[in-house]
Amino acid sequence: MRIASWNVNGIRSVHKKGMFLPFIERVKPDIVCLQETKAAQGQAEIDLPAYEEYWNSAEKKGYSGTAIFTKIKPLSVAFGLPEDIAAEYKLSGDGYGDPNAEGRVISAEYDGFFVVTVYTPNAKDDLSRLELRHKRWDPAFLAFCKRLEQEKPVVFCGDLNVAHRPEDLAHPKENEGRKGFTREEREGIDMFIEAGFVDTFRMFTKEGGHYTWWSPFSRARERNVGWRIDYIFVSGELAPKVLSADIHSDIYGSDHCPVSIRLDESF
Repeated sequence: MRIASWNVNGIRSVHKKGMFLPFIERVKPDIVCLQETKAAQGQAEIDLPAYEEYWNSAEKKGYSGTAIFTKIKPLSVAFGLPEDIAAEYKLSGDGYGDPNAEGRVISAEYDGFFVVTVYTPNAKDDLSRLELRHKRWDPAFLAFCKRLEQEKPVVFCGDLNVAHRPEDLAHPKENEGRKGFTREEREGIDMFIEAGFVDTFRMFTKEGGHYTWWSPFSRARERNVGWRIDYIFVSGELAPKVLSADIHSDIYGSDHCPVSIRLDESF
């Protein structure tokens, strides 16, 4: 089974560029998790009859949003975070980061695990939303994943808007303390790892130089001056079932590239 994740930075744009269907044909994912779709279902007019589609679009048009395309029919699908978790961490109705107003989370339940696609809000260039991200969003999302784990293992993937380690960006020293590489944001990833979740890419690849996002300026992608901010994490008990983890840096259409894992289905 292959699970793929991609921040498409506008699904309609990627599709019009002729990049989305070739990605599906090449990677052949059984489950596709998308972030920053910036569209409602039907607006992109994608013809994928082998897949069922589930969309969580933001109330604000052309903004945020997530989707799951799946060949395997889920047992259930839920949109956003549970209301009690959103309320506990004060994520509802504040105009930013509200997972249920901004379409930032979808979870799909399968026989052996949950799959969650997530588009994590960023801290902003001036770090004005860093405390919200650090104190509210990251703990709330972790609480949600841990709740799901009480039923069955979890695969969560998406744009987490943070480079976890110095190996995850081309210029760590120059970006220390800036959006996407602050101590607080990196601690958010630490919390997941301490809770037993595993960064699948780092199971197989330890060195730097592998990125998933590049600035559109200064030929950054051509020069491979990038950041690894798109991840696929799995519950610890699923880690032995992960056969490979890949970054598809040669697939274009967005400022992000897709990532994927192969999962042993015999569980």
